[in-house]
Amino acid sequence: MRTAERHVDEAPRTVGTAWALLALNVLGSAGAKTVVTIPRSLIQMVTMGALVGAFALALTANLRLRIRPSAFVFLLTLLLVPSLVASVDAGAGALFRCARLSLFVATLWLLSRWWDGSLRFVRYHVRWYFAVLVLVAAGLVVSPGTAMPEYYGGRLVGALWPLTPPQIGQYAAVIIGLSVLLLLGRRTTGASAAVVVVPSLVLLAMTHTRTATLGLIIGLVLAIGSLFLTSAAARRVFAWAVVCASVAAVVFGSALRAWFLRGQSQENFSNLTGRAKVWDALLAAPRTTGEKVFGTGLGDKSFGGLPIDNSWLAVYNEQGLIGVGIVAAFVVVLGGVALLRPPSLSRACAIFLISYCGISSYTEVGLGDASAYLLHLALAASLLAAPAPAAAAAAPAPLPTVEAPRRRIPLWARRVT
Repeated sequence: MRTAERHVDEAPRTVGTAWALLALNVLGSAGAKTVVTIPRSLIQMVTMGALVGAFALALTANLRLRIRPSAFVFLLTLLLVPSLVASVDAGAGALFRCARLSLFVATLWLLSRWWDGSLRFVRYHVRWYFAVLVLVAAGLVVSPGTAMPEYYGGRLVGALWPLTPPQIGQYAAVIIGLSVLLLLGRRTTGASAAVVVVPSLVLLAMTHTRTATLGLIIGLVLAIGSLFLTSAAARRVFAWAVVCASVAAVVFGSALRAWFLRGQSQENFSNLTGRAKVWDALLAAPRTTGEKVFGTGLGDKSFGGLPIDNSWLAVYNEQGLIGVGIVAAFVVVLGGVALLRPPSLSRACAIFLISYCGISSYTEVGLGDASAYLLHLALAASLLAAPAPAAAAAAPAPLPTVEAPRRRIPLWARRVT
């Protein structure tokens, strides 16, 4: 007979569906022009409905509200404090974003019951984002002109769902890295990994996303390096990667440099495509003490009508110095726990995700609000969670048996045969 504790190891199907709905919620509602124009209000209705559905499914699967301790989700919960304090005076839009972040964090708490260091949520992650890339590839086939528009410099965008090149590059890089690590750990076959990795690499190259490419390379180097001493396959891959990188740098050096520059001038490249000007203006803007400490409230991650494109500055602008401290705390905590864990495939996947998000935070936003980056870090937290203790079936302990003392028979009473 199964006990209630043993159900922790058996995640119902609704858990995977809830994780996919969380990922749908953070796809966003603003992006490129699509083949069929989708009203933004309809997209927002779908994404918010996905978040409500994720919370409902997680609650259905965890009716007893059993959660596992998680420093990451606890710090995310603390992040709601400066978000709410700053958003009270910022208007209905900011309060709506606070409610969205609260529901996102609550869903993570409910799903934390199944965070046990296994690769269960990695498979959910790869399947969902590969489905998104399949949708992107379908849009490229249906309308190549719409999928690679001139206003994005011929970079790949979502033609069926409004996705920007950085988003597509992020999803491709993450599932490539996770699939490679699963293959190294012999948790998937070469054919299955190739089905995911090869088309994802093609789509990543078509997006010309430098941040995602660097994050993928550096993240994989660190993750494979964490397996270097315990995995012969990791050592072979590392050696071959060094050889291939050296050959590519010599043979295709000029082509790689042209791809990396994307036709930009040296000056435009040095100021990060104009991002540095926005950053300087944000830091130079006058602020009250309250705005410095708590921020100006959750917004659309822009300043002066221009995107901020830096997670740390976006958090400082919207959640103040307190928000920056909390975000830095949960990144440091995840990294510290990953370093303290013994070498394993789960640890390598977590190191890849943490390093990728850390690198991307320099030119992308999302660490202070419900986003795909927070979902990547939540996946890392699930991989670093301690395994749930195996509970044995509750069986009544056997009663102690007492051996009856032997009665000595007098010699005269013994029967003589």
